[in-house]
Amino acid sequence: MNIENKSFFEKVYFVVNKIPYGRVTNYGSIAKFIGSPQSSKMVGWAMNASHNIKNFPAHRVVNRNGLLTGKHHFHGTKLMQQLLESEGINIYNNRVIDFENYFWDPSKNIT
Repeated sequence: MNIENKSFFEKVYFVVNKIPYGRVTNYGSIAKFIGSPQSSKMVGWAMNASHNIKNFPAHRVVNRNGLLTGKHHFHGTKLMQQLLESEGINIYNNRVIDFENYFWDPSKNIT
C-alpha cells in the first residue's frame, strides 16, 4: 500500500495495523517511519483518536521506554496491560519487561 498520499493519522494507523501479535513499537518509531521523526506527540494524538476503529491494536504502542502511556484511553484500569499480557508480553509497574526483546521496528519490517 502506498501511504504517501494518506493523511498523517491514516499513515499512523497503517503502521499500527502491521505490528505483529506479541510485539510492541513506540510513538517515535512510527513517526520516523512515516517521515515525520519529530512528530511523536502527534502519533500519540492519532492513537488517542483511534478508539472507534474496530480490531485496532492500539495496545501495542508504548513510549520509548516501554511504558504503557496510553493505558488511560482503554476501558478499565488494566485493559492495555491485560491485552499485552494475553499476547505473552510481561508487564511490571506499567512497563514492558525486556522491552528490547518485544520491540518491533517498522523501518525494518515494512516494505
